Order: sequence, then C-alpha cells, then structure tokens
Amino acid sequence: MRTVNSVSVIATATNTVTAAIPVGNNPQGVAVTPDGSKVYVANAGTVSVIATATNTVTATIPVGTAWGIAVTPDGSKVYVTSFSSENVSVIATATNTVTATIPVPFPEGVAVTPDGSKVYVTSFVSNNVSVIATATNTVTATVPVGTAYGIAVTPDGSKVYVANYDNNNVSVIATATNTVTATIPVAGGPSGIAVTPDGSKVYVAGVNSNNVSVIATASNTVTNTVSVGSFPNVFGLFIGPAPAAPVPTLSGWAMLLLAMGLALLGAKTLTTARS
Repeated sequence: MRTVNSVSVIATATNTVTAAIPVGNNPQGVAVTPDGSKVYVANAGTVSVIATATNTVTATIPVGTAWGIAVTPDGSKVYVTSFSSENVSVIATATNTVTATIPVPFPEGVAVTPDGSKVYVTSFVSNNVSVIATATNTVTATVPVGTAYGIAVTPDGSKVYVANYDNNNVSVIATATNTVTATIPVAGGPSGIAVTPDGSKVYVAGVNSNNVSVIATASNTVTNTVSVGSFPNVFGLFIGPAPAAPVPTLSGWAMLLLAMGLALLGAKTLTTARS
C-alpha cells in the first residue's frame, strides 16, 4: 500500500520502494536539480524541497495550487505553474524563496529550453502555450494550440511538443518562430509527453486509450502504439535525461516510467502519491 501525500523512492536496480517521503497535500509534479542534490515537489499550495542525500524535506515554499514544475538547466531557478492562481512562480534554488510571479492563464505543464532562455507553459483552458523569457520573467509570445496539457522540448531546443488532451493530437512548435509547424493525431486523451535524449522519438501517454503513442521526430508521424495499463495519466518528466557520463546502474535511456509524476534520478525513481 502506498503512502498518500508522499514521494516514493524506487531503486531501479531492484524496482522496489526504498523510502516514502511525506510532502504537502495532493502532490502533482516533481523536478530534479541537474546536480541531483534536490528534488522539488509541486503540492496543493506549497512546493516541498527534498534533499536526496537524506530523503528528507528541508524546505517548504508557499505558492498557489501547484501543478507543473521544472528546473532550469543551470539549476538556479524552478518554475512552478499554479492553475487556480493563474500564474507561474519562480523559485531561486539558492534561497528556496519565490523571486517572481508571472501571470499566465490556467497554466499546467511547463518545460525549459536546454539553453535556459525560455520557459514554455501550457494553458489547458485557454488553448495556448505561453513563452516566458527567463532573463526578464515576462511572457514574450503566446502560441495557439489545443487543450494543452503536457509539454516537452527537444534536446537541441529547436522544437516543443504539446499534448492536446481533448483534441487527441500533438502540436509541434518551432522555437525559432514560436509557430505551430505540425499537428500529429494520436490516441485518445494525450496527457504526459517526453522526448528521448537523442531527440529521435516522442512518447505520448493516452489517458483515455490506455496506450502510448511513439512519434518519430524526423517525420512527425506516429510509428508505433504501445498498450499499457489503465489511465496512464503522466505529469512531469518520465524519460530520464542522458547522463553526462556513463552510469553503471543504468542500462541506457530507454526506461519509460508511466506513473503519475515520475522522475528519474540516477539510480532512484521518484513518484508522487496523492490522497
């Protein structure tokens, strides 16, 4: 039995839960700092900060009802979406304090470009993606899409893939122009979405179709559909980033983690449990 309102730590070598860390109410997304030292958890009204060395909460940061969460590539900032407050909070990791609040209508998913210059935020109700410049923490563009939920950026930073839940498709945004260049039909209820570290494939979880669509980024077409369990409602990172150096405990990037709010951290996997 899982512990509600907690983050479970799974050892990937044995696929067993090694710790359950109490966090705030209704945890949604998780994000890991690039150095692997901290995990930020989006809860209802707070963000919990977990030290991975001890698997304990070291700070609790007040925000709105948090949904999506992402850390910048340099590890200096965390961007947190709050659907009910209609804004994005910016947290400085050095002090674990909110340094800016950016108005965005009904934000949910969030992703940062590899160079750290832009943050892309989905708006489920407004049917668009807001583009935030990290240098000024202001919205510089709004891209019309569908009922946007999950979002992911390619490793080279050239494209953004957006899962449109009610439209049963994925929008492809060119970051150079912030325009939609392709729309890809997928199986029902696309929610979570992630790009492989080599940028060749995109995996999309279909919550209403009980499968995962595999998109080839070269052609922006679905090349495979994989049946999985019921309601694969993924939110957050669910394909691990490519390690900077070989990691003996991992066999490669092809570990697809299909559970609510999973994140891959070295030889650990983190998953949230809600009431």
